[in-house]
Amino acid sequence: MSTPSEPPPPYEDAAKVPFLSDRKSPGPSDSKRPPQGPLPPRGPPPPLSLPALNELRRKRVILASASPRRKQLLAQLGLQNVEIVPSKFAENLSHDLGALNYVLETATAKVQDVYRSEIDNTDRGEPALFIGADTIIVSHDGRILEKPRGAEHHISMLKTLRDQGEHKVMTAVAVMKPLESAMDPGYRLETHVEETTVKFDPQVTDELILAYVRTRDGNDKAGGYGIQSGGAVLIERIEGSYDNVVGLPIRATLKLIEKVMEPEEELDDDMDNMFVREGD
Repeated sequence: MSTPSEPPPPYEDAAKVPFLSDRKSPGPSDSKRPPQGPLPPRGPPPPLSLPALNELRRKRVILASASPRRKQLLAQLGLQNVEIVPSKFAENLSHDLGALNYVLETATAKVQDVYRSEIDNTDRGEPALFIGADTIIVSHDGRILEKPRGAEHHISMLKTLRDQGEHKVMTAVAVMKPLESAMDPGYRLETHVEETTVKFDPQVTDELILAYVRTRDGNDKAGGYGIQSGGAVLIERIEGSYDNVVGLPIRATLKLIEKVMEPEEELDDDMDNMFVREGD
């Protein structure tokens, strides 16, 4: 990340509006003062001021996912106007690929599918960036678990995660930027797979699992639970990125965005250097 060219705003500005607990009780000399109304609410903090993010704020950024949670996580980076275009990729790759290859190839296929459908969208304009992701659960015995297919499958899945103790949450992120140059294949693609270990509380009862399944909170989530909602009652601890379990590791995603948003001149120089090394 580059060093900001401007210093941060002075912290004294924030101190000018005192908290309610800091306000003094009125004294005799305060009787002549006009009554003070309620303090104005503090506004949200400004978005991250980074070159890559600043360049994207007024451009078309597409999230190749129907997940509102991923859109909310991108908003934490300051990308507030992300357009959701769900992928039509069937997500039917073989689990024999292994967990890492399976989740990575699925995320890549999803973002490429939306790229093909939107890159020539003359009505809405050419997108500046595509972001795709896929999240899976890998049980302690190595099985890939995705969304539950029904109530019985949902209950069985959560019992398995409880009884086996720890499991892994794997999210693959694929970020794609169309290139202005004619360089094949016409885009720059960067990917990353994040892993987080999650341990269910071994004392979670069958009754609690059933009660949670009845809330339908985990119906649309890999592994059948949402850590950011009611599913938190099932979890004892995690090791790794929390937002990865939610569905998008924002620290890793920011790094991918900055990587693909590097000027194309630098990319051309990297390619030239690679060809020179190969020819030596």
